[in-house]
Order: sequence, then C-alpha cells, then structure tokens
Amino acid sequence: MPDRNDAWELLCEYTKGESLRRHALAVEAAMRACVKRYGTAEDNREEWGLVGLLHDFDYEMFPSADQHPFTGANILCGRGYSDRFIRAIMGHATYTGVPRDTAMARALFATDELCGFLVACALVRPTKSLDDLEVGSVKKKLKDKAFARSVNRDDIRQGIEELGVDLDEHIRFVIDALRPVQEAIGLNLLAKGSD
Repeated sequence: MPDRNDAWELLCEYTKGESLRRHALAVEAAMRACVKRYGTAEDNREEWGLVGLLHDFDYEMFPSADQHPFTGANILCGRGYSDRFIRAIMGHATYTGVPRDTAMARALFATDELCGFLVACALVRPTKSLDDLEVGSVKKKLKDKAFARSVNRDDIRQGIEELGVDLDEHIRFVIDALRPVQEAIGLNLLAKGSD
C-alpha cells in the first residue's frame, strides 16, 4: 500500500482548496483515533488514517453524485490501494450502494460529516477552538437546521447508529481526536494570531 507521503501527494494533486484539505486532515485524525477504539489487533492504523485522508480527494474535481467517489475509486485502484480501502471510501457515500461491512468503513461514515460539523461549531465560538467545545453545545447546534446546513445530520445519526455507540460518547471522542490537530485544520486561530 502507498504510504502517507504518497497519499498526501495524491490529495494535493486533486484537491487545491484549503478547506477540503483541512477536512481531509480532520477525518484522518479521527480515523487514527477510531482504529484504537473500534478496530482489532489486525487492523492497520496507517490504513485507517489514509482512508480518512483520501475519502474526498476526488470531490473538488468530480463533485457530482455520478462521479464522486466513483472516479476516485478508479484512481485509487490504479495507485495500488486495496479493495478493502476502496470499499470503505465508496461506502461513505450512501448513494453508491456499497455496504459498510467493515469497522473501518463504519468508522469513516460515522466521522466524516461529524468532523465537518465540529469544525463549524468551533469556528463560531469566541476561541475558534475545540478546547472549550462541549457535547451539549454540539447537540444543540445539530437541532438547528440553519446552522452548517450543508452537513447531513441524517448521515451523522446513521453513522453513529451503525457504529453502535452512544451519540454523546462519539461526539466527545471525535472532539478529543481533533484537538491535537486544531491548527492544521484551521482552528485555534486566536492563539495563533496572538503571536
């Protein structure tokens, strides 16, 4: 399997926008945490992280439902990624019909939209940080359909259900997974701006 440098180069080749690259980094961090919690001893931490990093790499160039993630899957196949890796990425889009039949695929689906939502929640806080973001605040924002309206709340709920975890627990878990990469994903900007 290609390594992280190869994956990052592939992401940058197809994704020029900073916000989508930051989203990729967020989902990568969440997936690296997920393998410890939901994976088995046989699961590869690197593979889970790279699935998170590359799940949307084709989206900027091929955004329509008849292209994404199908085009990306073909590219990944030609670059040496495993069938299991590609199936997990295909499964994160509900319209592909590809079942999420591995823990890695279920974890990707359960973290993808949630990562985007948590970043949106942090960005409207005075601190622009996850450091003081509480689960109750996230749940309140989930009910506000006008807030971060492009985030699919049904996918968040379905993902958590498929993973078989408690909503509060999963939100807290993903917040904690993203905290170490806050600056890389565009958060904690006040601390950075005060230098």
